[in-house]
Amino acid sequence: MRVSVETSVARHIGDRKEQQDRVAVLTHSSHPGTLLIALADGMGGHSGGAMAAEQIILAAQQNLEAFSPATEHPGKLLDLVVQDAHTSIRLSRFTSEQDPHSTIVAFMLYRGRAYWVHCGDSRLYHFRNRRLMLRTKDHSLVGELQRRGKLTAEEALHHPQRNVLVSCLGGDRMPQPEHGSCDSVAAGDHFLLCSDGLWNYFSEEELADTLASLPANDAAQRLLDLTRKRSQGNGDNISLAIVKFVAAGD
Repeated sequence: MRVSVETSVARHIGDRKEQQDRVAVLTHSSHPGTLLIALADGMGGHSGGAMAAEQIILAAQQNLEAFSPATEHPGKLLDLVVQDAHTSIRLSRFTSEQDPHSTIVAFMLYRGRAYWVHCGDSRLYHFRNRRLMLRTKDHSLVGELQRRGKLTAEEALHHPQRNVLVSCLGGDRMPQPEHGSCDSVAAGDHFLLCSDGLWNYFSEEELADTLASLPANDAAQRLLDLTRKRSQGNGDNISLAIVKFVAAGD
């Protein structure tokens, strides 16, 4: 069965004064079918977060263009994106008065296989039709407390320290990214990358249903619209990227 790929990205400033999220869909000039999506949720005061997020997109662009499949594994490329962006963000502290940090979640498609990396609390979801196959673990204080059984998911949403990260890019500690992969993708596989400004407002079941029932562009718009409605005038920056694998002709 021939499979085609649908992608869509969306962002909204929410009710903040500045958009500090960044998201980009990148393709390789010499290797058709190679796709890299990077999403970053920047933090660090006025303009600092935006600066950090921009460094992640720049690192993704540079490393993808330099990617050589004959000598480099996609997982190594994603590692280099994290390392280079972290170094650039750290260096930017010396040329500005901000303390920039950022999350990252990045997804790469190469030769029918999917690879991803994340650090922080921006997430990647992998659904197969309407079934959740994987959701990345948040590198946050409340995420750690949940994994230890000390907080429920509902309590985590309203915890006063829910925005405290235990790993991110630009901090004093080296980032501790986590990797994942899917050896083969097929029609019905759907991936969602998003910042916490979106996932805070949805159950996994609702996300799965939205991605399965709508084309990528329509699903992105619906998620954006629902997030704005549910945030009730107090919404964070929103960013998302959708990758849908559909049977050709669907």
